[in-house]
Amino acid sequence: MIDGGVPYPLLSDPDGSIGKAYNVYDDNLKVNIRGRFLIDPQGVLQALEILKEPVGRNMDELVRQVEAFQHISENEGEATPAGWEKGKETLKPGPDLVGKVHENWSKDDLE
Repeated sequence: MIDGGVPYPLLSDPDGSIGKAYNVYDDNLKVNIRGRFLIDPQGVLQALEILKEPVGRNMDELVRQVEAFQHISENEGEATPAGWEKGKETLKPGPDLVGKVHENWSKDDLE
């Protein structure tokens, strides 16, 4: 957990074996295209992002997403809307919420 003092590992891939496994290795350039994969403790891919080299990554967004996945894994039946941050309210998905997320969650909730 990020806030529990145990950091998530960030990996290096000097021989390209991980990049090849995830189809982000460029054989011509002999480098990995920027790829980010969030894999849960059970080994299930929860999210991925692939960016070409001119576009940088946002570490704050990566941390936000990791915290969101941690939260929903610990709180079954909840969902974290776009822009959700740790400590903010979540949503309870269901038929009554369909098409009404904007009524329950707005940009103002992020402030």
